Amino acid sequence: MAEQDDATRTALEAAVYRRLVAHLRERSDVQNIDLMNLAGFCRNCLSNWYREAAKAEGIAIDKDASREIVYGMPYDQWRAQYQREATDEQRAAFAQNKPDH
Repeated sequence: MAEQDDATRTALEAAVYRRLVAHLRERSDVQNIDLMNLAGFCRNCLSNWYREAAKAEGIAIDKDASREIVYGMPYDQWRAQYQREATDEQRAAFAQNKPDH
């Protein structure tokens, strides 16, 4: 692999992040609990990581704002439109695999 300067690496990482967020917005049928059970993170995790990165740079972003960045709409609106009640199987898998973050 060719060497990359920091600016190029950062630009590529940012493009990947934007594509991931766009993909998750398109796949509103995939529930957060499914993401947590399979991958150990969900949309809320992404929004928390975004907020933590902003804080590290001295930028204050509250939880609602960071969630809207990831969800593409206010979180309560997304929940009302797309979130379904978790099944017993999903809850059991979450209880067994819940990440520490």
